Amino acid sequence: MTSTLNRPPVESPSPRTPRTTAKAPIPLKHRLSAFDYKASPYFYVAPFFILFAIVGLFPLVYTFVVSLYDWHTLKGQGEFVGLANFTAVLGDRYFWNSLFNTVSIFFLSTIPQLIAAVVIAAVLDQNLRARTFWRMSILLPYVVTPVAVAMIFSNVFGEDYGLINNILESFGIDPIMWRNETLPSHIAIATMVNWRWTGYNALILLAAMQSVPRDIHESAALDGAGATRRFFSITLPSIRPTMIFVIITATIGGLQIFTEPRLFDPVTAGGSQRQFQTTVLYLWEMAFFRQNFGKASAIAWLLFLLIVAFGLINFLLSRSIATAEGRGAKARSQRRLLRMRQREARDGLRAGTAASVLTETVPLPGPTDPPAPTESTEERSTR
Repeated sequence: MTSTLNRPPVESPSPRTPRTTAKAPIPLKHRLSAFDYKASPYFYVAPFFILFAIVGLFPLVYTFVVSLYDWHTLKGQGEFVGLANFTAVLGDRYFWNSLFNTVSIFFLSTIPQLIAAVVIAAVLDQNLRARTFWRMSILLPYVVTPVAVAMIFSNVFGEDYGLINNILESFGIDPIMWRNETLPSHIAIATMVNWRWTGYNALILLAAMQSVPRDIHESAALDGAGATRRFFSITLPSIRPTMIFVIITATIGGLQIFTEPRLFDPVTAGGSQRQFQTTVLYLWEMAFFRQNFGKASAIAWLLFLLIVAFGLINFLLSRSIATAEGRGAKARSQRRLLRMRQREARDGLRAGTAASVLTETVPLPGPTDPPAPTESTEERSTR
C-alpha cells in the first residue's frame, strides 16, 4: 500500500504595504522657541515703523490727499481740483520769494555752522584743562528756548537802539536796517540759527573724533605728519559717516526754518515787504490767514520734494568724495608698494655687488683645487 505525499501549494507573495510611521508631535516649547527666533527681530523693530506710520507716513499721505481738493479751514473739504493747487502755487510770486529767502538763509546758516562745528570739535578733542566745562558750555545755546534767543538777538540787531548799530554809530557809520532790508535780515536770522545749533553739531562731531584710534595719530606723528596734515588726512576721512549725518540733518532743519524768522519780527510774518519770509512761514500764512488748506498742503509737498532733492545732492556729493578719496588711497598704496619693491631691488643689487667684490678679493677654494695642507700634531710639537 503506497501513499502519495502532495506538496502544499506555494502561495504567491503578497506585495508589502509600506509601514506608516507616525511622526512624534513637536513639543509646544520647541514651537514657541522657533517662533520666537523668527519673529523676535520683527517685534524689536516694529515700534519704530508703527510710530513712523502714525507720525510720518500718514500725515504725508493725508497732506497729499488734501492738496487735491479745494479745502477750506472752516468749511472743510470742497470739490476735487486735482493738481490745480500745485499749478496755482507754482505761479505765485510770493512762493518763489519765500523759496529764495529759505535757500539764502539756509546757505548763510548751514555752511558757516558746519565749518565752526568742525573747528570747535577739533579744539575740544585736544588735551585741554576743564574739558567737561567747555563741552557743557558750547551746549548751553541749544538748551536756551527760541523765544529767549529771539529776544536777545532782537536787541542785538535792533535798528534804533540795537547793540551793533550803536557800535557802528560810535564810529560814524550809518546804521543797518536789519529788518527792512533783505540781506541784513538774512544775516541776522542766520546768526541766530548758527548761535543755537553750532554747539549741538560740534558735540556730535566731537564724539566721532574721539572714536578714531589714537594709534593712527601716533604713527603719523612718528612719520613726521603735522597736526594739520593729520586732521585732514586721518580725522576727517574717519568721521565721514558722521559728517554726512550732520550735513543731512542741518539741511532738513535749514529748509524747514520757521521759529527764528517768525520771532525776529513778531508784528509781520516775514517782514513788511516779505524780505525774510521763508517757505514754512508762507505755508503758515496760507493755512491760517488765508484759510486755504489745499494750497498750504501743496506748498508742504513742494517743500518736501525740495528737501528730498537737497538730500540726494548731498548723498551724491558725499559718495563722489568718498570714491575720489578711495581712488586716491588706492593710488597712494600702489605708489608705496612700488617704492618698497624698488627699495628691495636696490638693496638686493647692493648685496649682490658686495658679494661679487668679496669673491674677487678673497677667492674661495673651488671643487678641483687641492685641499690646503694641514700641520700634524708632531710637527707642531717639534717646531
